[in-house]
Amino acid sequence: MHAGIERALFAAIALSSCCALPTVPPEEAVRTGLNDRFLDEDLVVDDWIARFEVESREVALQRDVIVAALELANGEHVADVGAGTGLFLEPFSKAVGEGGRLYPVEISPRFVDHLRQRVQDESLDNVRVTHCSETDSGLQAETVDAVFICDTYHHFTYPMTTLASLHRAIRPGGRLYLVDFERIPGVSSDWLLGHVRADKATFRAEVEAAGFTFEEELSVGLKENYMLRFRR
Repeated sequence: MHAGIERALFAAIALSSCCALPTVPPEEAVRTGLNDRFLDEDLVVDDWIARFEVESREVALQRDVIVAALELANGEHVADVGAGTGLFLEPFSKAVGEGGRLYPVEISPRFVDHLRQRVQDESLDNVRVTHCSETDSGLQAETVDAVFICDTYHHFTYPMTTLASLHRAIRPGGRLYLVDFERIPGVSSDWLLGHVRADKATFRAEVEAAGFTFEEELSVGLKENYMLRFRR
């Protein structure tokens, strides 16, 4: 009797060992320190409003065209990853309507505070500000129909880990929109070449490697930036 139990236990242990999944090593940071200034508790939000929300910034100038290109429907749930000071806060909230949800996702504690204050002051009842980390979007599984990443992807310290988090958060058939800087040696400024780690083709390949299907590059009047649409 005891011998039979021992043999069964041994077999179960052996089987579990064979079926155990290999441990996946954590992703190495592609770059460090790029977000330090945004994590600073002494960050002055007004200084960044003056940089992010002016028409000399191309995505601010083309904001309405970009929002229209997302084709957001009333009732949809959308996440603005790297929402910053809230350039897209009001138009996204309006686009999804009272039955929808907007999740401005931010890593900066000061930006999170600012966004929450704006939500309160502007009575944006369909907005849920979300504080993320460098590896996790903070979004629950299959909660959004669309993810929007504007001039933020190149700030991802762990891009593949973060993309995996976003893939989980998007419902099947949902969209991911990527807006980032064109990085072209000999054309782009020295500052941009040093600031943005890779070009459009590289970023597209990374998003595809995370399980998304590339659909098209959208024409929204951008010259310094590009806008890509992917499907989950």
